[in-house]
Amino acid sequence: MTSLEEHFTGDKLDESVWLPYYLPHWSSREASRPTYEVRDGELRLSIPPEQGLWAEGVHETPLRVSCIQSANFSGPVGSTVGGQPFLTDQQVREQQETFWGYTPHFGHVEIRMRGEVSPRSMVAFWMSGIEDEPRKSGEICVMEAFGDAVRASSTEVGIGLHQFRDPALTEEWSALALGIDIAEFHTYAVDWRPGSLIFSLDGAEVRRIDQAPDYPVQLELGVFDFPGKPGPADHTPELVVSHIIGYPLT
Repeated sequence: MTSLEEHFTGDKLDESVWLPYYLPHWSSREASRPTYEVRDGELRLSIPPEQGLWAEGVHETPLRVSCIQSANFSGPVGSTVGGQPFLTDQQVREQQETFWGYTPHFGHVEIRMRGEVSPRSMVAFWMSGIEDEPRKSGEICVMEAFGDAVRASSTEVGIGLHQFRDPALTEEWSALALGIDIAEFHTYAVDWRPGSLIFSLDGAEVRRIDQAPDYPVQLELGVFDFPGKPGPADHTPELVVSHIIGYPLT
């Protein structure tokens, strides 16, 4: 699949494109299952107060997640083969089938979304290397916003490139103070070409980076809650998405 035009029609996710779990190999499908619904042309990912922890006892700090991704690759139980490890020599806890839904290699990718967050939660959209080889791990962070970075007239939005285990890349990520309210719909996008990344907000360029991963990536989007941080325990953080579009650039 070289292009994607996802408008969330119908009442369920297209599971030929989306895996409705978050890195299940490091946790389990049961513990990484998101709370979500598809209705009225929108995907709504949320974390109600009763939702359990992700990777409990393994992740250093308590974490709750409702996230979907467009691919997944990992090895057998006990192996260290798997995407986005957060520990050294981390071992797979539950074996997963390899899944390639939408894995672009260069192109334009955009999301129109809004987020409801508290000081202890965040929303994010990013594109991570598929990691069928460890070096293919670079991450294009299109947007991430923590609730404690929301101000009266602006929000600090994380945008950029994470190196992780890719020796060909250099870390180049920071939070930009943008004059937006993330509770309202905005379109976040990246134009990804060999050796360059151009990030935009509502069609206007906000950052340019003169390097880029050179391998397929998977799309990931989700809402996160950190119970150990200060904030209301009864708040339900939510990410609402109206479309995700991807296509090759000429």
